[in-house]
Amino acid sequence: MQKILKVAQREYIETVRTKVFLLSILALPVMIVAIIFFAHRLSQTKAAPRPAVKVAFTDISNELSAQIKISFDKYNESHPERQILPQELENRQSPETAQRQGKDNLRSGKLDAYVVLDEDILQGLGKMYFYTHKPKPTKIDMLWTIENLFREAVINQRYELQELDRQMLDKLQFVPTERVEVGSADQDERIQKQSDRIVRMMVPFFFMYLLFLGIIGTGQQMLSSVIEEKGSRVIEVLLSAVSPFELMAGKILGLVGIGMTVICLWGVAAYLTGRWQGLNVDVPPGILPYFTIYYILGFLLFSSIMVGIGSICNTIKETQSLMTPVILLCVVPIIAWQNIIQHPGGTLARVLSFIPPTTPMVMILRLSAGGDIPLAEVFASIVVLAAAALAMIWLAAKVFRTGILIYGKRPGLREVLRWLRQA
Repeated sequence: MQKILKVAQREYIETVRTKVFLLSILALPVMIVAIIFFAHRLSQTKAAPRPAVKVAFTDISNELSAQIKISFDKYNESHPERQILPQELENRQSPETAQRQGKDNLRSGKLDAYVVLDEDILQGLGKMYFYTHKPKPTKIDMLWTIENLFREAVINQRYELQELDRQMLDKLQFVPTERVEVGSADQDERIQKQSDRIVRMMVPFFFMYLLFLGIIGTGQQMLSSVIEEKGSRVIEVLLSAVSPFELMAGKILGLVGIGMTVICLWGVAAYLTGRWQGLNVDVPPGILPYFTIYYILGFLLFSSIMVGIGSICNTIKETQSLMTPVILLCVVPIIAWQNIIQHPGGTLARVLSFIPPTTPMVMILRLSAGGDIPLAEVFASIVVLAAAALAMIWLAAKVFRTGILIYGKRPGLREVLRWLRQA
């Protein structure tokens, strides 16, 4: 055990002393602060003037021209830097001729959009046809605005035909709402901002992503360490002083400490940054012990896989094909995180909780989302993850003992299986 701790101490100190490690620790917090600061400054910056957007329309109903002009004039008055210039293409005898002209103007670049309004659109039977031709990315947002302005004109005209007052209806439909969050004490209440809801929804994702970065990012350092020491033959010197298992266990233990250091610093930096911006970051009670347990077990599992891969490969390039399936499995919770926090007791969440590579991240999502998860299920997931980690450590130790001293061509699956049988 003393030799394992010595190796762990060496691995920790050698990693911490490198400039790359210091930069990796500082990079994420600095980037978070920079992004928040940049977004805040960007929100205060006035929009720069943009070229006017040209749109034409054909009103087959002959009843909407006035309302369309009112809607666009109102928009242009409030947005002088983002003008929209509407023009009507009229052809009373043949609307098809006007439509053909509008489409030709689109193709030639004279128009950015062309709209056709059916004859019976005010009765709810017709449609609005919105034509574009190879829209530029810089004008996509304006196309949504144009569509909404035409829709608003149709709705306003329908109100007038029904002799309804739009302002009165809006006033009747408006219900002022004040969202209040009640605290533990009787008088402990505060107004809840919209940002509070967004932050509360993102807290589970943050815990999951922090776990992902800690396991995958730090686990890959294990792979790099093994490949580097194997390529430089330093591994042979180390094996003259300790056994293969002691070397492997010490490396894993040292990187567990590295990962915990990085996660703690990143977590504290994110929490303080949120507080600095006035966000109510509500950390679920009791989540930190679970986070620690799942991180350690998840890291043991993943780093053991990295040790096995690193011991049979000679270069980082050779490891890519073997790492891809493992990384893809770990990405599944990131893809399905919204479904999991909305349905923490659902079938998908429960199944992924018992697939070891995804167990840590899925369980952290479920626990931090506040779902009513039975303690028996939590305990069972920890047992499954621990058993998988121990089994993988055992397998990795067998492969590491033989593969770490083999150079040249990478052994195939059959040869690795033969090592395990002989061990």
